[in-house]
Amino acid sequence: EPQFIHLTYKPKSGKVNKKVAVVGKGLLFDTGGYNIKTAMMELMKFDCGGSAATLGAARAVGELAPEGVEAHFIVAACENMINEKAMVPSDVLTASNGKTIEVVNTDAEGRLTLADALVYADKEVGAESIIELSTLTGAMMVSLGKEICGFFTTDDDLAKELEDVSKKTGDKSWRMPMAKEYNDQLKSKIADLSNCGTRYGGAITAALFLENFVSKKKPFAHIDIAGPVWSDKSGATGFGAKLAVEWVSRQGQAKEE
Repeated sequence: EPQFIHLTYKPKSGKVNKKVAVVGKGLLFDTGGYNIKTAMMELMKFDCGGSAATLGAARAVGELAPEGVEAHFIVAACENMINEKAMVPSDVLTASNGKTIEVVNTDAEGRLTLADALVYADKEVGAESIIELSTLTGAMMVSLGKEICGFFTTDDDLAKELEDVSKKTGDKSWRMPMAKEYNDQLKSKIADLSNCGTRYGGAITAALFLENFVSKKKPFAHIDIAGPVWSDKSGATGFGAKLAVEWVSRQGQAKEE
């Protein structure tokens, strides 16, 4: 059964300088649904790599006990399967913020679960800054290969934080463009937006889609870890956990300095 997971860390002193959220994609297995995958399905247990990084970070943050920061770790966990309850192409889904989404491809499912998780982090939790980790697109792997993740944000200060954290932890990353003109690919005739665009710029349109579920002025970064989360030689790498831990740990210091 699907599970919505929310773990909270609060500093022992009780003093909170900043409230943040880490959201992870938790597709425990992804067949692609009715737009069934024709390749790599045997590896789709790694589609929960974002949630693994998020929950791993939650455990580490709890043990390190950084002061000054309240951190929320959020995962919408489920599988993408074919059955009598599964969505089909052309279905319209209403997200928790009221936006309607035309499902044009059932294999672009992770962003649908992330949409509600992000709304929750933004509106219910009231996080001041949000990062989200997900094995979201094959396009990201085509762009940066299997050693480097791509992150998307319109907030330059958050981008600098992630660049510094990436260098410190060794979780390699590269800032990707948020090309607003690509929003045209997400237009729908029957809903507020569709769940994916064309094959061109797929990692960018995925990031643009997620922007619809976080307040516009709130610092938010989408981190696509599809490449480095899995090694063909050794299996799961745990990529992203160190990055998230370091980022969270630094947040409590920001307003003290």
